[in-house]
Amino acid sequence: MSEEWRRLDPRTLFAGAVVFCGVAGGAALPAVAGLAGGGSLRQAFAWVLAGVVLLVLVGTAADWVRLRRTRYRVGPERVDLHTGLLLLKHRSLARERIRSVDLTANPLQRVLGLVKVRIGTGENTVGGESTLELDLVTRTEGERLRRELLGRTTVAGEPDHDGVLAALDPRWIRYAPVSFLAPALGGAAAGAVLQVSDWFGAQAEVIDWIGDRFRGTSLTWTIVDLVLLATAAGTVGALGLWIEMWWNYRLEREPGGTLRVRRGLFTARSVTLEERRLRGIELVEPLGVRLFGAARVDAVATGLAEDDEDKHADLKNLLPAAPRERAERVAALVLREPQPPIGTPLAAHPRAARARRLRWALWSVLGPAAVLAVLGVLLTPVLLYVAAGCALVLGPVAVLLALDAYRSLGHGVSGGYLVARSGSVRRTTVALQRSGVIGWTVKQSYFQRRAGILTVTATTAAGEGAYGVLDAGESQGLAFAAEAVPGLLAPFLETPDLGTSDLGTPFVETPEARPTER
Repeated sequence: MSEEWRRLDPRTLFAGAVVFCGVAGGAALPAVAGLAGGGSLRQAFAWVLAGVVLLVLVGTAADWVRLRRTRYRVGPERVDLHTGLLLLKHRSLARERIRSVDLTANPLQRVLGLVKVRIGTGENTVGGESTLELDLVTRTEGERLRRELLGRTTVAGEPDHDGVLAALDPRWIRYAPVSFLAPALGGAAAGAVLQVSDWFGAQAEVIDWIGDRFRGTSLTWTIVDLVLLATAAGTVGALGLWIEMWWNYRLEREPGGTLRVRRGLFTARSVTLEERRLRGIELVEPLGVRLFGAARVDAVATGLAEDDEDKHADLKNLLPAAPRERAERVAALVLREPQPPIGTPLAAHPRAARARRLRWALWSVLGPAAVLAVLGVLLTPVLLYVAAGCALVLGPVAVLLALDAYRSLGHGVSGGYLVARSGSVRRTTVALQRSGVIGWTVKQSYFQRRAGILTVTATTAAGEGAYGVLDAGESQGLAFAAEAVPGLLAPFLETPDLGTSDLGTPFVETPEARPTER
């Protein structure tokens, strides 16, 4: 490959100018309303228009300087990036360490045929020094860089190209309204209405208008109706966001051992993951989605979250919420396993773990209720009714969630993977390569010691960095760690001679080691 220096695409200036216009226009509306409140509307509009023009001109000039001072080069061994005017920066990445080339393009960039390219090594460093960002290049150039920089020699004996592992099924959209995103978007919509009305000094009028619509309706039904309206708005928002995020979704295995996820309606995203960085998968089941028999598949891989921007980009998502059977099949295909490791029967945890969760649940409800009751005695009797209502309504819900959290606990070993499951509101089942475990952390609080349970955490260089088996029996948790990664924990164990397992590790009595419900 030639080592000539290349520049960003000149259409970057137009894309940036449009963005500056949009930002300035959005800020101009409340600014005009604020300035006009104390003077002439025409004068306020003139001042704001001058500010908008100045902002766009300054921003475009800064983009022009960046365009002129930015150049990149792809050589046989390194990728170099030069940028800066007063503060010159020279970034260089070794090609052999490059692990990801991700492409993104918003609607305007897609119309212009441009993409943003992020080249990363998959290492966590201070200041994001493990990534190079080219903002923006042509779509053809971005695809060329992705193919060339991630080109790997196919391993002998493995299929060169497995093609599409999963594609969008429009029926999966039915899981969007039952996610936690719907109520959050509903609350955000209500807050946005009040905020915008406050900008124009009309918040009181909006509240009065809402009050007029519910005149003659009791306070209880008014609150119920408003919650239903917010939920309906959140449902519409969740459906729209799902379409934007997952439209045109495809999960593919490409030659050389890479997984590629493509998705997005307006903002197109392309995330490429090397299989040799993959250490397992995580099956995520939020409560609402789980009630409908669905789950999401995330990758457990090294170097996916490199800086603050990446941490919120959902780079680890391999499959949206889909029927659990489909999610398990995709997990098996991704891991190149005949059967999904997450489908293995898991050992249950002692009843002490259930008692511990029930205590947490009751304290989380009765504690605030007791505080409200004390304040009610000291201040107003109304708080006594609030405390009683919280205890009566939230108490049974908390108990049910605690029992569900206990039923969800489980752990086991499936071939080359250790499996751990926990959670209720957000239940996760992780299948982690046993060869990817680099250490164990055993924690036992005072109350856990009294109950005869402990938490064993597998440390790995991938994903969240640590995956725990919560509140397992003392001998049960230690035996699991010793069996999952033989020899790693053995020097610290003292166990009776009860024979050995098929893996060569000592058998240890494990109370209540029975299969759990899925």
